[in-house]
Amino acid sequence: MDITIHSSFLPHTDPEASLAFYRDALGFEVRNDVGYKGMRWLTVGPAGQPDTSIVLQPPVANGYGITDDERRTITEMMAKGTYAGVNLATTDLDGTFERLKASGAEIVQEPMDQPYGVRDCAVRDPSGNLIRIQERHP
Repeated sequence: MDITIHSSFLPHTDPEASLAFYRDALGFEVRNDVGYKGMRWLTVGPAGQPDTSIVLQPPVANGYGITDDERRTITEMMAKGTYAGVNLATTDLDGTFERLKASGAEIVQEPMDQPYGVRDCAVRDPSGNLIRIQERHP
């Protein structure tokens, strides 16, 4: 069986702030930028990996069958950083962390060795999504 991850979805609340984080701080390519009915979907991904993307989507688009209470809960969870997240990997954790820190990203955890065998750090994107970055060993 030949299965890969093509796209993952994360909610965003501010497309321009999301672009500044994913494109400018992380260095991802912008692959698509689509607006529809006042909403905006952004597709970004790491350079040199055209088959792997993150789609940044409106968190609670109207008409998707959720109640006002559910919409409010999602918004509250996003603000706390408990709604969504993604794990990324790099061969230069310290350099990546310093670039994110210099960009003003919200730091959750500085780089550290974990008891489960990886070195990683954690930040939040502008919408509150938890982004963990692990160091890949060559």
